[in-house]
Amino acid sequence: MTAAEGRARPPIRVVLADANVLYSRVLRDYLLYAATVDVVEVRWSTMILAEAIEHLIANVAGFDAEAGEWLLTAMNSAFPEAEVEPDREAVEVVTELRLPDEDDRHVLAAAVAADVDVLCTDNLKDFPADAMDEVGIQLMSADDLLSLLVAEFGDEMLAVHRLVVSRFPRATDDSTLAALRRAGATRTADHIAGRLRARPGLDAVGTRS
Repeated sequence: MTAAEGRARPPIRVVLADANVLYSRVLRDYLLYAATVDVVEVRWSTMILAEAIEHLIANVAGFDAEAGEWLLTAMNSAFPEAEVEPDREAVEVVTELRLPDEDDRHVLAAAVAADVDVLCTDNLKDFPADAMDEVGIQLMSADDLLSLLVAEFGDEMLAVHRLVVSRFPRATDDSTLAALRRAGATRTADHIAGRLRARPGLDAVGTRS
């Protein structure tokens, strides 16, 4: 056994993605493709996905209700285990927690119902530390999570990057990393850029359709 083979594989985290993460195409793609190479498991709720699609329809030119329905169907078909709904017990758990915005309570309830390890959101201020401690769920931004995955699963996340580049029309490594930075995932982009410089010939590996 080599030293690399002897090292323990980092744990696979179960992650609930908030609407603001699923709204961004580049963040959504990196997270979902990370799930296809089995470095995370993803979860969302009907309300979370509906919120993401509502904002896409409102803000992205050419993205209409038909495109929203296609995206919803594609995501739930690719990840049939991902959609969860808060049950009564989960709702009761979060009912008394103090949150800045009542509109986010359903997100935390979904995270509790799905028994996730991580709630991934770019609205960190909406989920206070004491509430997250109460439910035993780690709060991470998209950049926090993706950059950690690159550090822990370098080869797999380079394969994810290759997939993301291949699915963007006329995309390059540089343009895709620039899109990550525009989405706020600057550390993730920097980590991937460093690995690309170290291993420029790496092909996509270990993905599932």
